[in-house]
Amino acid sequence: MIPLMRLRYGGYASVWGFAVYLGSSGKYQDSALPNGNVASSPEHALDCACGLYLADPTAWQQRPTN
Repeated sequence: MIPLMRLRYGGYASVWGFAVYLGSSGKYQDSALPNGNVASSPEHALDCACGLYLADPTAWQQRPTN
């Protein structure tokens, strides 16, 4: 298993902080989402972390609404 991120409970089931794992140092770095929020849903945190590791910015961009 490869570390990717960790979640920190924010007091509500839908509000979590997150930290991205830095392979270069073996530590976690508190992070903010691309929209500037430091807490959000676990899904948004995972999208952001995966996008960073996979170099895919579309992972955290807003999907167009019709």
